[in-house]
Amino acid sequence: MSTMTISLTGMKARVALTNPNADQAIRKQTPSFSFLPLYLMAIGTFAVGTEGFMIAPILPSVADDLSVPLVAAGQLVTIFALTYAISSPVLTALTGSLNRRSFLIGAMGLFALGNLIAAVVPNFISLIFARVFLAMAAGLYVPNSNAVASIMAPPEKRGRALAIINGGLTVAIVLGVPLGAFIGNHLSWRATFGFVALLAAIAVVGLMLGLPKDAGANAKVTTLRERFAVIQQYNVFPSLLVTLLWAVGAYTVYTYIAPVTTLITGWAGTEIGYVLFLWGGFAFLGLLIGGALSDRLGVHRVIDWGIPALGISLAALTLISHIHAALIAIPLFLLTMVTWAFMHWGAFPAQQARLINIAGEKHASVVLSLNASFMYLGFALGALLGTFVLVHSEVANLGIAGALAVAVSVAFYLFTKRRERSRASGGSRSEVTTRAISTCEQREREDRRTPVTDAGATDAIVLPERSSRDRWS
Repeated sequence: MSTMTISLTGMKARVALTNPNADQAIRKQTPSFSFLPLYLMAIGTFAVGTEGFMIAPILPSVADDLSVPLVAAGQLVTIFALTYAISSPVLTALTGSLNRRSFLIGAMGLFALGNLIAAVVPNFISLIFARVFLAMAAGLYVPNSNAVASIMAPPEKRGRALAIINGGLTVAIVLGVPLGAFIGNHLSWRATFGFVALLAAIAVVGLMLGLPKDAGANAKVTTLRERFAVIQQYNVFPSLLVTLLWAVGAYTVYTYIAPVTTLITGWAGTEIGYVLFLWGGFAFLGLLIGGALSDRLGVHRVIDWGIPALGISLAALTLISHIHAALIAIPLFLLTMVTWAFMHWGAFPAQQARLINIAGEKHASVVLSLNASFMYLGFALGALLGTFVLVHSEVANLGIAGALAVAVSVAFYLFTKRRERSRASGGSRSEVTTRAISTCEQREREDRRTPVTDAGATDAIVLPERSSRDRWS
């Protein structure tokens, strides 16, 4: 029989197992956790992110090859983003009873197939249907991979697990999009879809080999009713509108980033890929630094700077487009691009944390899913706004149109921020009022027990002393 020696020092306990067989038995009983399946799922989110963002730099090539106007090709962005925003919550709720492992493999398999179809379509209409198919597959994969990761990881590692899954989308901005643009400009836009299909196929093989059969067995899928219930909470919907309008402004310009870059710099093809690589690198830095600053300074300070700076950067692109001296215009353009990328994505973690604060940690996964849907809806509307500007105005005015959308986003942000503070101060007033009523009732009870010696005496109600935080006048 094994013996166990326990020695206590202060609050710490040291347990020494004298029987090595007992030690091995305990290790077998303790479930091990590996991050490998999460990285395999992240390959899938990397493929999805690359697909979603890489279409913008290759739009001119698509338009030329399929003999459609550039503004018509721009609707490929609108259709993908709009389909993703609408179908993702609906299809995820409807397929909640399916096996999560098989579902993830199937969704990524369909995503690979959709990219192969997009690579060989004979005409523009076929490409539109392929993009709808791709958006539906992507909208199924991303939220379900997050759900599976949150179930697989122990509570103390859940944050890192979700960061790995969503990190695939982030890395796509840095590497996937510039690489897709490079392939599209050196081979063809069809090769870009082939590249994403290869990424998706690698993800499928990885999931089949490395994802446990019971992965996500207990995953709970949020119903549509639960999503609507969260939207109806105080200040949630107007705060989601901040995300939507913010995305509208950014994608008004990003959808047509190729012609904007060409207009200001004269660059085309490979050079646009280099610009996007620079943009993606600073977007990644913004995500990292923005998240850290949100924890240190608070979400409002980061958003106070981030969203207005995005609007100023977009407006600056319109001003720079009227500078004809290349030695001045190009450096200003590059500076504006990195500022846009850094500030836009730097404020994104703060907005996510703010939404969790508003909705409550209990509804964190739901409100973040809603935030993603509103963001993609904003991408779709931004592409539509960009198309409207090109049809009725010129490329140079894309920046100012995007800046106006961001300005409305700032207005909604200030409105919701004021409501947050108003409710917080209202809570303080309620506490003070409750204490005052309690004091009043106590004094009344004392008065009933105490005989009145002076008929003309009055008894004043003494409110408890308020701190500066409690004062509202």
